[in-house]
Amino acid sequence: MLSASMLVIGDELLSGYVTDLNSPWFADRCRANGVPLDRVVVVPDDRDAIAEALHAELARARPRVIVTSGGIGSTPDDITYEAVAAALGCDVVEDPTLAATMERIRARTAEAGFATDEVFVDHLLRMARVPAGSRLLGHEGGWTPAVAVDVDGGVDAPDGGGATVVVLPGVPGGFRTLLSEAVEPVLLAGRNPVPHVRELTHALSESLLNATFVALGERFPGVRLGSYPGSPMIVRLTGSEADVEDAAAFVRGELDRLEADPAAERLRRARRGS
Repeated sequence: MLSASMLVIGDELLSGYVTDLNSPWFADRCRANGVPLDRVVVVPDDRDAIAEALHAELARARPRVIVTSGGIGSTPDDITYEAVAAALGCDVVEDPTLAATMERIRARTAEAGFATDEVFVDHLLRMARVPAGSRLLGHEGGWTPAVAVDVDGGVDAPDGGGATVVVLPGVPGGFRTLLSEAVEPVLLAGRNPVPHVRELTHALSESLLNATFVALGERFPGVRLGSYPGSPMIVRLTGSEADVEDAAAFVRGELDRLEADPAAERLRRARRGS
């Protein structure tokens, strides 16, 4: 079973200036492909913090895809490429495809009348200096690549002991496009069975269902339970189709039994009165 982790990188996230929109998107795509997302870790623009988080995720069960988001621009605080390379024990090298793209950006900037001196070019080329051994996962109509680095043979290692680190931009539009067009088809899709999901709705107090949930866990240990307060209340069951359907029938029966109890209506009236 392929698993996934995510490192969200950026001081602006930890300071509250920016809200992370990328991890929910990644979680959705993992779920759609049956890939468990084990961790989402937010770290600052700091080499040691990025390396520490990456090492922790590489130490988890494999095969594993580890996606990073943010820190691959041209400014001095964009250090993700360097930090990932250092964590993996490799150099950063200039990718010729990316370097050619940066040259086109430089030329366009110069044509507009701006100075493109050595400092300008050096910082622009930061976006072309990637961990050694990286490969580009491109997409139609865009210049920003997804950079993938295989560790111990990557997710396709015959012994299942590899991992692939994918470095993506933090801008949500670019992140989503690259994830959907370049990462998902290559590294997520078709590797794991997609779990069956059933949702049951009800209007009972959640605490009334605890005994039902305990019994559910004992009878159907392979079914994952989620209970979510709201209007309506939701019980979500995830697992193999046969187990989930049997578990849903069991929970539905318990819900109907509790709903039929006159005490349920008295409790609803008491709650409305409060």
